Amino acid sequence: MTNTDIVLELKGITKRFPGVVANDSISFQLKRGEIHALLGENGAGKSTLMSIVFGLYQPDEGEIYVNGKPVLMDNPNKAIDLGIGMVHQHFKLVEPFTVTENIILGMEPKNGVKIDIKGASQKVRELSEQYHLDVDPMATIESISVGMQQRVEIIKTLYRGADILIFDEPTAVLTPQEISELLEIMRRLVAEGKSIILITHKLKEIMEIADTCTIIRRGKVIESLKVANTNPQELAEKMVGKAVKFKTEKQKAHPENVLLEVKDVVVPGEKGKNAVNHLSFSVRAGEIVGIAGVDGNGQTELIEALTGMRQIQSGDVLLEGKSIVNHSPRDIYEAGVSHIPQDRHKHGLVLDFSVSENTILQTYYQKGISPNGFINKNAMDDLSERLVNEFDIRTSGIETKVRSMSGGNQQKIIIAREIDRHPQVLIAAQPTRGLDVGAIEFVHKQLISQRDQGKAVLLISFELEEILNVSDRILVLFDGEIVGETTPETTSDQELGLMMAGRHEGGRLDG
Repeated sequence: MTNTDIVLELKGITKRFPGVVANDSISFQLKRGEIHALLGENGAGKSTLMSIVFGLYQPDEGEIYVNGKPVLMDNPNKAIDLGIGMVHQHFKLVEPFTVTENIILGMEPKNGVKIDIKGASQKVRELSEQYHLDVDPMATIESISVGMQQRVEIIKTLYRGADILIFDEPTAVLTPQEISELLEIMRRLVAEGKSIILITHKLKEIMEIADTCTIIRRGKVIESLKVANTNPQELAEKMVGKAVKFKTEKQKAHPENVLLEVKDVVVPGEKGKNAVNHLSFSVRAGEIVGIAGVDGNGQTELIEALTGMRQIQSGDVLLEGKSIVNHSPRDIYEAGVSHIPQDRHKHGLVLDFSVSENTILQTYYQKGISPNGFINKNAMDDLSERLVNEFDIRTSGIETKVRSMSGGNQQKIIIAREIDRHPQVLIAAQPTRGLDVGAIEFVHKQLISQRDQGKAVLLISFELEEILNVSDRILVLFDGEIVGETTPETTSDQELGLMMAGRHEGGRLDG
């Protein structure tokens, strides 16, 4: 390998934040035409490292070389000028704007004094055709799917001339079909001479798409190895420092009385259509019921309706035989329903609050925390310290702002808070989204533990592997309706995939 093959090199990159060394003397090389995966636990320092490469942070020590030349990456514009583009996990798009308007934002081409939308749109169309991205330049962002929005982010980097593309957890919000399409797009990009850094927790995707994998643990490089010479088990063990079980062990369920019953529920959606359409099912004490389905088939509306965040038009929801339909979120919570929300930033946490403050978001008004109408800080901190220890929440201290923590540790705060109050029913929506294999194993054990304590667990997930691994019964949701019921023992991911596409074969409708 000659030096001209190396398009990006990091030497001894160190980045410190108060109380933590996020990157500890990291060295890394990316070759031309390579897909190089960056693997590590939540909080290992992957995103920090790539933020340094993209100029969002500056390293305390170390050097960056692009095409063999040392560079000072002091802002994202410098990175873009050097041919580096980043596709962020949380898209940076303006929803009412068109695809073209988003792509040219900040570098609008002019035709005289006017913005040359027509010329820009033509260039976007050409890039879309070159890489088979199938994006409509004049569609508004709010009118296209999540997978298509991600393609817009990819075109945005290509439009700006990127030869090195950084993908940060790109499949976290995609359907299985969209994931396959994205991997194919990546193959086309490297075939055209681009180089890709892929940050992901999904070992299956690394094995399928990456050439090289660098493993980071607690801010340090553990090893860089050829993907062809390794396997998922080895990668997982190197990532977390111990053996990892991909399938969580659980005993056979022994369901008892019905705790949650949904009866003929209708929840309105967009444009006069029902998002949830006459839905009926039940969850019993001592079982985990998984709801499988492609995103956008009523899952969000169902979760919000069950937790009091959205109005139910008709039907009933019973908790231990008592109606809680259209009660307030606090009343439903007080009645014994806990909720791990699918969007931890939007509905689970206050990012600029401390760990301690986030642990009492649901209980701050109760006598144990506010005996005289004012929050007792000692009581709050005692609770927080206990939960940090019990749930292995990795933080520099309970006064740390949650915003600065990794996604996995943010999720552990929510899970600790929701489980600690011993609910009758636990609604877990996308509980492992964006988490590494070690954190996933931890979350799954918590859900199974709740089941074994006689709680009713409703799991909503787009991850078929998760549904099959954790559920005792599986309901398949399509277009707001249950189109099948099955069990992990009697189905396969292929059969579930067919039902998720709206085909009923093999499913029972007697939920």
